[in-house]
Amino acid sequence: MKPDLDTPENIKAFVDSFYAKVLADAVLKPIFIDVIGIDIKVHKPLICQYWEKLLLGSKEYKRHTMNIHRDIHDKIPLSASDFERWLQLFKDTAEFEFNGPLADRAVEIATSIAGNMNKTLNEGI
Repeated sequence: MKPDLDTPENIKAFVDSFYAKVLADAVLKPIFIDVIGIDIKVHKPLICQYWEKLLLGSKEYKRHTMNIHRDIHDKIPLSASDFERWLQLFKDTAEFEFNGPLADRAVEIATSIAGNMNKTLNEGI
């Protein structure tokens, strides 16, 4: 049976799998590595905290996600297709490797995040 995203350990497994896909992706890898220059060892724990906040109610994540992405967008414009690709990899990870109400909720949240970021960054809303 596939796990739900109901524990920090399962969220970490999700983040590990998702970022393996992102960093193997021809579209997203250059953005994450060449433009942003993320240190994946630093980045993944922050992303785990973010999803633990959204799905489990943790209070540890304190960063402003939109401002972070505004800074990235200033370096390289993030297109609607970039957000669509990110969302597709997210959905693939959630739907093929996890199952349950929190996995479903994560997909709903990610869909909203991708849409809102695209609108804010590309349409000035």
